[in-house]
Amino acid sequence: MLQIDANSEFGARVARRLASEPIIWLTTVGADLTPQPVPVWFWWDGQTALIYSKPGTPKLRNIARSPRVALHFNNNDDGGDIVVFAGTAQIDQGAPALSEVAAYIEKYAARIARMGQTAAYFAQEYSVAIHVTPTGLRGF
Repeated sequence: MLQIDANSEFGARVARRLASEPIIWLTTVGADLTPQPVPVWFWWDGQTALIYSKPGTPKLRNIARSPRVALHFNNNDDGGDIVVFAGTAQIDQGAPALSEVAAYIEKYAARIARMGQTAAYFAQEYSVAIHVTPTGLRGF
């Protein structure tokens, strides 16, 4: 399991971004071996990034074929604050529904409301849970 040293400057920035960033980019590998980045909502539980997906998406097909993935945040306005994780993704059919993960709902409640939707709607639409376990971290 990857340990983030929150006592280092870089580790503290990574921990802060994992707790506060609304979007992380998930990169899977397509059947033609082309990287396929997609922005996703996520919740960091301290060890894994929990992501919910609509069923039948390319990212799910890509993960089923090759679970090696990358996660990264957008850079800052100066092109810095780069954070890139390598990891392994697992589709979790037994995970609780999105609407049952209180921390996830708390993080995205305002965004869901601004879209004129409910947590129940999002749980129905984004019904497939993905856990990404980081195995490496780099950045500056």
